[in-house]
Amino acid sequence: MELRAVLWLAAGGSFIVFLLLMMLGRHKGRMEAVAAGSSEEMQSRAGYKGLCQQFMLRSYSLALKTVWIRYLLMKVRTRMSVIQMYEERTLRIQSMQMLYVLAGINTATLIGLLVMNPGVIFGLTSLIVSAVIQGQLLELKVNRLEVKLLEGMLSLLSGVRHAYQRHGMAADAVEEAGEDAAEPVRRHARFIHDALTDSKPEEALERYYETAPNRFLKAFAGISRLIMEFGDQNKGKGSLYLRGLGNLTGEIQLDVLRRKRLDYLLKGLSFIALLPVFFTRPVERWAISSFPLTEQFYLSKAGIFVKAGLLLIVLLSTLLLQKLKGEEEYATRHREDSMSWEAKLYRLQGLRQIALCFIPLPGSRARIHLQQLLKDTNHSQSLELFQLRRILVFILCTVLAVGGAFSMHWKSKQWIENEAPAGYTFFGSLSSQDREAAERAVGLDKQLLLSDAFRSGTDKEQLKAEIMEALSEGNQNRAALELEAEAVYIRIIDKLNRLDQEYFKWWELPAAAGLGMAGYYMPYLMLLLKRRIRMIDRKNEVYQFQTMIYILRELDRISVEEILEWMYSYAVIFRQPLQKCLLHFSHGSEAALLELKEEAGLEEFRQLVDKLILANEKITIHAAFDDLESDMSFQFEQRRLQFEKSLDTKAELGRMFGFAPLYSLIFGYLVIPLIWMSFRQMDIYFEQIQHL
Repeated sequence: MELRAVLWLAAGGSFIVFLLLMMLGRHKGRMEAVAAGSSEEMQSRAGYKGLCQQFMLRSYSLALKTVWIRYLLMKVRTRMSVIQMYEERTLRIQSMQMLYVLAGINTATLIGLLVMNPGVIFGLTSLIVSAVIQGQLLELKVNRLEVKLLEGMLSLLSGVRHAYQRHGMAADAVEEAGEDAAEPVRRHARFIHDALTDSKPEEALERYYETAPNRFLKAFAGISRLIMEFGDQNKGKGSLYLRGLGNLTGEIQLDVLRRKRLDYLLKGLSFIALLPVFFTRPVERWAISSFPLTEQFYLSKAGIFVKAGLLLIVLLSTLLLQKLKGEEEYATRHREDSMSWEAKLYRLQGLRQIALCFIPLPGSRARIHLQQLLKDTNHSQSLELFQLRRILVFILCTVLAVGGAFSMHWKSKQWIENEAPAGYTFFGSLSSQDREAAERAVGLDKQLLLSDAFRSGTDKEQLKAEIMEALSEGNQNRAALELEAEAVYIRIIDKLNRLDQEYFKWWELPAAAGLGMAGYYMPYLMLLLKRRIRMIDRKNEVYQFQTMIYILRELDRISVEEILEWMYSYAVIFRQPLQKCLLHFSHGSEAALLELKEEAGLEEFRQLVDKLILANEKITIHAAFDDLESDMSFQFEQRRLQFEKSLDTKAELGRMFGFAPLYSLIFGYLVIPLIWMSFRQMDIYFEQIQHL
């Protein structure tokens, strides 16, 4: 059986497995939705569901024993655990189900691409494309779960409001509303209620803050805890607890609308950006069948550059689209217990010494800039490990560029040796006679290129005699043989000259180093982009601080240190500066607050710290934040306007990134070869005219 047939069978089998998994998931959903039925039927369905769950759990255990499968499984589990974190059994089943679906899609995609264009290089390209598709599908699934959780929170907060208005107890209101809520909001409501009624509520809430999937749940738990500890306040403006829930509800509604609109604007663009990978081979086959001369372009060095450039554009476009769609705030969490691969390599003495040479000097502007950039992006790595990553990327890009140059020269030599003589068929397909004549000419060229006469630089007449001897098998006359021998001699000399030029030149090494420098600055540029994207998250966290202070300022027994502790308890971006401020607060409160202000890096947060400095010793907390309500209303409308502008900007960038690979495919893979063919055709016509 041929390789192509085997690949088609494997692709068909993978597609069937994927359909079976999808039908299994739908059948499982229908089984859970059935509320009534015969006892025997329900028992059989329950047994079937139990067997499926046991199969998933057994597969999970086996997957952990294989290195590369364990890596993929942990990646899927990490993203799924943002939503499903508390029930280990359910998390394992859902992670394994998602891994099976992704494996089926990736296998079908990989085999389908290899069937269209078998080869080692295209196989590596297919692996990259399948990995990108896996990440896109995983993010799509997680984003849908996050939106579902936020919509469930709106129903939960509405139920808490009604329950609190009936009996005025925050914990009981959370418990009552959680009983009527849907999963997974019901589970979070139960954990929040257990934390509020725990004997040590501060520690219980701290544990919940570490695992909360979004900032709204943390704010809801914190507001409920404040009301239970200090009591509700009603100073002519209604219940303080209900006002806090109202502000939180408006925040959630704004975030849900933003997510849905962003998903609508960027929907399908990631897969549109990947389409050119599937159509490169069909476009190439059509161009060659319609314009045979274009085959020389696709096999030449320029054609290889175009293919590599198209792949690079596809990867960059999908990466930038993922950055535009990604929710950065809770997508990644610090893991102190796991050591990154940079930290493991940094233990090597040689690499450590190299990394230290590229670290800016203490006190220099470059070092301060990089440290501030790492803080602004909430980067978990130190400056030393970040510089080591940049050095390794530089080495990798340089090695790949040098290897690509050697590979390019080798491919060019193969193409020159197998290049057919320039014909006169520019449209349509070659006839069988022309194809056979081209194959004979290529065979003759290879025979002459390997002969000692051409390699030793023999006299031209002797070379022509050897060519005529090779051509004497036909029935041509002497004059026709001389003309054909002259053409073959010119063609062979041209091929020899071009073959002699295919070697690694000195300027290619600086060019490879230039590509390495581009890779060296790529992590830095990605941090700049990430800081710009995370600016909205930083402002959202400041607004969350204001929401908590809006409640805390109404309490008579509150202090600035307690406000800082509450801010630290659910901070994400400003967690490290707040922790440092709390550690130094007892040794000098004003100096600690001033240091916090210097490390903030955001004007809104600095203004908040200025008010805390005033409230520390000079005026009361309520007086320092007397304009907070009007500021929150103004900032809410301002953020709504910023969200609209940001969505419009992301929509324009998304369309540009999404369709850039498709435009590149049409222009670079079809228009440029046709233009090249036109110039090549003109050259041949001029040569014909000169020989008239």
